[in-house]
This record gives sequence, C-alpha cells and structure tokens, in this order.
Amino acid sequence: MASRFSAALQITNLDDFITPSQECIKPIEIQSEKSKTGAKIKIELDNATTVLKEIKQPKKLQKVEITLADCLACSGCITSAESVLITQQSQEELLRIFQEKVAQQTAGNTDIKYIVISLSVQPVLSLAQHYELTPEQCLHKLAGFFYQLGADAVLDMTVADDFALIEAAKEFVERYKASKEGIKNQLPMLSSSCPGWVCYAEKTHGNFILPHISVTKSPQQIMGSLVKYHLSETMGFSPEQIYHVTVMPCYDKKLEASREDFYNQQKSTRDVDCVITSIELEQMLNEKGLALDEIDEGKIEQPFGSYSEKIDNKLWGHDGSGSGGYANFIFRYAARNLFDQENVTVDFMNLRNPDFQEAVLKRNDQVLLKFAIINGFRNIQNMVQKMKRGKCDYDYIEVMACPCGCLNGGAQIKAKGNVQPREHASMLENIYHKLPLSQPEENEVVQHLYQTWLAEENTDKVRAYFSTQYHEIEKMNTALAIKW
Repeated sequence: MASRFSAALQITNLDDFITPSQECIKPIEIQSEKSKTGAKIKIELDNATTVLKEIKQPKKLQKVEITLADCLACSGCITSAESVLITQQSQEELLRIFQEKVAQQTAGNTDIKYIVISLSVQPVLSLAQHYELTPEQCLHKLAGFFYQLGADAVLDMTVADDFALIEAAKEFVERYKASKEGIKNQLPMLSSSCPGWVCYAEKTHGNFILPHISVTKSPQQIMGSLVKYHLSETMGFSPEQIYHVTVMPCYDKKLEASREDFYNQQKSTRDVDCVITSIELEQMLNEKGLALDEIDEGKIEQPFGSYSEKIDNKLWGHDGSGSGGYANFIFRYAARNLFDQENVTVDFMNLRNPDFQEAVLKRNDQVLLKFAIINGFRNIQNMVQKMKRGKCDYDYIEVMACPCGCLNGGAQIKAKGNVQPREHASMLENIYHKLPLSQPEENEVVQHLYQTWLAEENTDKVRAYFSTQYHEIEKMNTALAIKW
C-alpha cells in the first residue's frame, strides 16, 4: 500500500517507502541453536516464516510486530509503520474495541470502557464533499454512525481548537518580548500542530530547529487532555476508563498520539487511544455496505458547555487558513497586545507559490511584525535553509507538511473524477470559510474552563495539559542502516 503520510516524512534519508525486511533497525533477537549445517527458512503464503531443520521438524518463527512507538524512537524508517502491523491505530482495532464492549455489556459486565469520539473539522468537510452532504449534516450523520457502533459520546473539537490558538498566541507574545530582551532562539516561532513537520524536525534538524517550535499542544492532544482529565473527572471516571478516538485528516496524527509525551505512566493511558482518518472512515462504511447519507443523524454532545446560544451549528471554522487559522489569529493577538493596534486587517499575499504566503504589520513604514504561512516540504526546506543562514526575518511561521495544508491532508478522501488535489483543496477551503467562525477569546466555554478547571493550579495546570516538549532523535549507526 502506498504511503499516505505527509511529504515531510517522505524525503531525504527518512526511508519512508522501505519495508522492515529491507532496513528496519529495531533490534530483533533470534535464538540460535546448535546445528552442524544451519537451517533453511520457508516463507508461507501468509508471510509467516518457518525454520526447516535437518530432522524435518518445522518450527514456526514468531512474527515480529513493530508499533508506532518503535518508529518514533527510531531514526531510520519513521513512516514505514504503514507497511507493518499497526496494532493500536487502525480501524480493525477500533472495531475490536466496539465489539468487545458489546460482548461485555451482553455478559452484564459493568467495568467497560466509556468510548468518546472527537471529530475535527477537516475530515468532516472531506466526507461531506464525498457524500454530497452539508457539513452540519455530515457531522451529525458521523455521530449517528459512531453511536451505531457503540460510542457513548461524540464531540466536536471547537473548544480544543480555540484553546490551541489562545495558548499559541500567548506563547508568541512571551517569545517576542524575550527576543527583544536578547534571549536567543525565540523567533521565528514555528507552529507545532502538524506532527509530520514536528517529527521531521526532530529527526533531521534536531536541537537547531526545536527551540523555535511552539510548545503548545495541537488541538488533538488538547482535546485528549480535556477528555481524559476534565470530562472523566466530571463523570466520575478515571482517565483509563475512557477510550478516546479522534477523527483526523492525516496519518501523521497517529504518530502524534503515539508519542510517549502523551502517555500517562501512572494511569497507563494515552490522551488519545486511537486515531481514525477520513479514508479509514470511508472504508469502514464501505465494508458495512453503508452510505453516510443513509445513516440517521446523532447528537453532538457538548459536555464542556454550549459555544453559542444564538447559533445552532455544532461545526465551526476559524478565520484564516483551513489548517486552523494560526497565523491569522496570532497576528491579530500580537498586534493588539504588543502594539495596541485593534481590528487589524490581516492580508496574506502569495510569494513564490500559493503555499508560501506573507503578511506584514507596519506603522509609519516601520515593520512591526512579519508572519508567513508555509505548506509543503519544498517550502519547508527553503525555510530551514534560510534559518540556518541567518536570513529568515519572520517572527512567526505557520508550518504544515501537506501542500494546501490540513484540508489536503494525506488521509483525506480524494476527489472524484479528474479534479486535481489543489482544486479539490480549494473547494474544501471555500466550504470551510462558509462555516460560522469561532472567536476563541469570546468563547464562553473556554473562558469558563480557564476560570474553573484550570484556575485551581493556574499556570502549572495549563502547562501540564496544554504544553509539550520535543526531542532530538540521534541517527543510529548500525550495519543495517548503512547505504551500501
């Protein structure tokens, strides 16, 4: 199966298209046995391997399984995880969880997982376009589908999106002030919501680039904190009793959910237990012989509160890019909080190509802020090289690994007919901008959570739930990794 991970993970020496038989550097222990002549190995039809001994007593070898956690801890094959046994991040595993829950309920077992599904906006738009539904219809029909499978609650992710924007904006203001005080490696601040970009940075540019990447968690992982540590608390559960699934536009999000930074050792639970993509959802529907437009609509729960009493919609967008509007929101926030400029018009202009955009804030011909949006690996490469040469004069850069950003994520459903990817992404962008726009600082749910749940320990709690860290992955010089 061809890799659908982002282009940032499919370049240079990251060996994305290899299979474990070619070059996996995960150590595999093989028990040696005393033999005068050695042994032959036979590969069965199911790819299992069998040792044929001299005495003709075949012995089946144990099948090697490589998890996403192994891939994240290795500097070799990263995205070849897609061509091996992905045991924790697949639709098969999700269906197994649902089936196991139904069986336990039938048996009268009360100690069962409470399954929560979080829907991000980009895959909802992809599926809506594919099944010719309105975004709001698609959102509720997806909820209905998951309730059919056995989900206990289906949520949208507006609150997590808003938290991510506010926290990233606060972080930028702090970095900007620190930079003016002479503290190094503060600017440009690079966005961190794209795991393909983050994983690439950790494994190829290490400690040169990592200090510049925003430590604010992505909306997916903020939603993980909200579900596992706030929702569980209000419902009287412990975090490990909740099985949290997110629906995302790219496979890279599976890598993000598998990071050890998002695993609670004390509770033995991840913030996000399983990530399902748009393509995988389509496959699940097809395997069951269902069309999304035929499914009864389900309710989108709002356990943290209603985002608006005036607007009935449950699906919200943000001003700016379809990747979440980071550059637009932070630009306005910084203009207001650093330079007292209210109601600033943000005008991003294309430079070399539509995936490289720039906006500038000026006062009396003096440049106050310079922001950029960079999508796709070619532009990312150019940005990194400029930073290494000391010629990058941007204050903030919204970085996404996929051309056209998250609406064109590697796991979004491909357009029908002869529609080109960029044209299809543009169609989704137009739909995105017709959604009601969330105003993060005016979101009463967000403000209520800041004042109640997050006020208990103030900055320490915010840092624990909304911030993360990055790690340089050193190249492993083993014989198997050598390019002969």
